[in-house]
Amino acid sequence: MAEEFVPPSTAADTKDCSGATTGTKRTDLKFISYSTTGDTDYPEDACSRLVHGNAQIDNFTVNQNLTVSGTINGTTTGNKLVANFDIPHVKEKGKRIRHIIAEGPEPGVYIRGRLKDTNIIPLPDYWDGLVDKESITVTLTQIGYSQDLIVEENIEWGKTIYVKSGNGANINCYYEVWAARWLNPMNHDEKLHVVYEGETPDDYPGGNENFLVGGWDYDRRETQWREVDKKD
Repeated sequence: MAEEFVPPSTAADTKDCSGATTGTKRTDLKFISYSTTGDTDYPEDACSRLVHGNAQIDNFTVNQNLTVSGTINGTTTGNKLVANFDIPHVKEKGKRIRHIIAEGPEPGVYIRGRLKDTNIIPLPDYWDGLVDKESITVTLTQIGYSQDLIVEENIEWGKTIYVKSGNGANINCYYEVWAARWLNPMNHDEKLHVVYEGETPDDYPGGNENFLVGGWDYDRRETQWREVDKKD
């Protein structure tokens, strides 16, 4: 049976419509009830009807689609790590796969692939203006035989990477190219503060407008491993 709507009151004969409603918190997953009281049968002596401009809930489950107009701000607590993905195992029924997204002191982006009988690595067009071209690094893994691979300097750095073989061998290798994305493509002076003074992410210098902060309680999980805690 659904809970009865109980408006708070300061006295038995005094109606108070300014406070919060009361009720027993339910923890089972049930659909939200739909009020059927209309304009014609709404009690005249009842508090004016209200709609939720803001709301709070402990757990929220979406069975199908979630549509958002605005900003999603999220944090994790307790032993939860930062971003991860969790998907069904592609071959073994009843198993799942979970990976943690790599962390680092920069917003790194990458491409990877294979070169065979060519010496040109074309970089994505969208990298122009998105990444700091001076941060580009290239890793080459030769396949099958020694090739003495070298990355050439060129005037198209940031758009195209040229590779050559120091011993004249045909190029056959894997490549991985990393670069640091600008935190703010409109303001290249904005840098990431890796370590900063503060008690919570709200203390981050420069503001959190360009960040979705996860792992607020990262530093509360096992603080005994930190040297600073061992000295206290």
